[in-house]
Amino acid sequence: MTVTEREAREVAEAAREQDWRKPSFAKELFLGRFRLDLIHPHPQPEPESVRRGEEFLAALRVFCESVIDGPLIEREARIPDDVVGGLKELGALGMKVDTEYGGLGLSQVYYNKALALVSSVSPAVGALLSAHQSIGVPQPLKLFGTQEQKDTFLPRCARTDISAFLLTEPDVGSDPARLATSAIPEGDEYVLDGVKLWTTNGVIADLLVVMARVPRTPERKGGITAFVVEANSPGITVENRNEFMGLRGLENGVTRFHRVRVPAANRIGPEGAGLKIALTTLNTGRLSLPATCVGAGKWCLKIAREWTEARVQWGRPVAKHEAVGSKMSFIAATTFALEAVLDLASQMADEDRNDIRIEAALAKLYGSEMAWLIADELVQIRGGRGFETAASLAARGERSVPAEQILRDLRINRIFEGSTEIMHLLIAREAVDAHLAVAGDLIAPDASMADKRRAAVAAGGFYARWLPKLVAGPGHLPRSYAEFGHLAPHMRYIERTARKLARSTFYAMTRWQGKMETKQGFLGRIVDIGAELFAMSAACVRAEKLRSDGGGEGRAAQRLADAFCHQARIRVEELFGRLWTNTDDLDRSVVRGILNGSYTWLEAGIIDPSDDGPWIADQAPGPARRDNVHRPVR
Repeated sequence: MTVTEREAREVAEAAREQDWRKPSFAKELFLGRFRLDLIHPHPQPEPESVRRGEEFLAALRVFCESVIDGPLIEREARIPDDVVGGLKELGALGMKVDTEYGGLGLSQVYYNKALALVSSVSPAVGALLSAHQSIGVPQPLKLFGTQEQKDTFLPRCARTDISAFLLTEPDVGSDPARLATSAIPEGDEYVLDGVKLWTTNGVIADLLVVMARVPRTPERKGGITAFVVEANSPGITVENRNEFMGLRGLENGVTRFHRVRVPAANRIGPEGAGLKIALTTLNTGRLSLPATCVGAGKWCLKIAREWTEARVQWGRPVAKHEAVGSKMSFIAATTFALEAVLDLASQMADEDRNDIRIEAALAKLYGSEMAWLIADELVQIRGGRGFETAASLAARGERSVPAEQILRDLRINRIFEGSTEIMHLLIAREAVDAHLAVAGDLIAPDASMADKRRAAVAAGGFYARWLPKLVAGPGHLPRSYAEFGHLAPHMRYIERTARKLARSTFYAMTRWQGKMETKQGFLGRIVDIGAELFAMSAACVRAEKLRSDGGGEGRAAQRLADAFCHQARIRVEELFGRLWTNTDDLDRSVVRGILNGSYTWLEAGIIDPSDDGPWIADQAPGPARRDNVHRPVR
């Protein structure tokens, strides 16, 4: 499909949630308002939720230790059927399914703890469970399904059936306006045709959530629509099981639909609501990725501690050499912050008192980026052993530490469920929503002069009230946030810096107006600053909670929070400097030269080992072209 840039933006804009019915800590942060009352005191889970969650975690730990063989999954690039069967018997497929439908009904907090535990043994198994419950059939049905759909499908998802989510196509990634899979109404059915790519769980799935386009007619709205589809329906063919640099056990494939008939009763929500359903599902679904990142950080910390105690260089353990010690401090402090962000966002999701769409997106963005850095530092600390495979280490008599595997496995998290670049734009759009709401027609290129005058009056009133509040606040008062003890200076810094961030955003809006959306480098840095401030806030609130709880972890937690905040402040100041002093304009000039062939001489002297196949596979609808590799697990 050929879609203009404006049409693509309109589709994306129509899919996002337009209203803010509940407060959002992160949204307020981007507006320069440090609403500490929304996150402090740290929200607490219900005792019954804790009891059920801890009970399941204990059973899951036994299963992971006795049944899941991570090295075997890595070697054979497949999760054994008995592992999947055991997860079904344990109830792990129904962690997020309510008990009335046969699920465990775990909270978001304990669901994430379970994912972190499983992923520490095998990230591929964690991905299977996450894709099934976070974005597969259970979550969209929970939010948008009819009672009949819930009664029909949720008991299956809780115990026996694996689900997958099918949105991406060979030529459609983060630009769903070009989605080509069609759903043609015929009587009380829809007929699906098209090809879906990167269908996590698709190779073994029993149920699919499929996004397809219903044609628009005078009689019907049409648009991208969500369906629950039986994976064994006639006309569905899994044409390929994809292989990746990491997550080697991932059951991810290419699925073709040819004249697949789906009952209209299986449509989720109204026609045209598919993208909104997908994005709303991801508001909490994205929290599964930072959960695996937290598990990875904890494992990296454990390995770094044990290795640097055992490894001696120049007469002392390498941990006591500053060059290595600084890396270990980063791993420990950042892991603490990642868990703080995850637990805070998850508990907020459980309480449902706040709109967490920005918080969840920030958790995904920050968790995936920082976990990758943590794993990279572990490989560096391990030296040559970090680059060596676990199997090779074991073969020559050393502990089989899969450091290089975790680096490969974590890399996809910067792409899964919205790449870092797309997350920057998505979060930036939400962060500047208040500005666009009051200045929409003022900066719209096709608005009339009358509309611009009305917008100018509205914007003037908003900014007259808002801007004076960005001048000074509690962050300038030396006794503010005293309850946080020696972390109070960091809280004051967050409050001051949030106002500075809002002033910077306002200045950019006045400078670039309607062109603001093209300044992706600037917007990315704005979002990264907000992510650091959110992580600092979560770390300090978590440390204060642990201190006030009176356990032995309180003082150690405060040290970790202090270290993390100092490290984050350095990153924040660098990002502020790069808001206005950067190479963005020069980079655009270089890119133009690359695309017009000015630098092809630089490519001389190499041999490209790639073949001459097409960059994007043919996605033309039609009958299957390959054997079906669908492999349901019974």
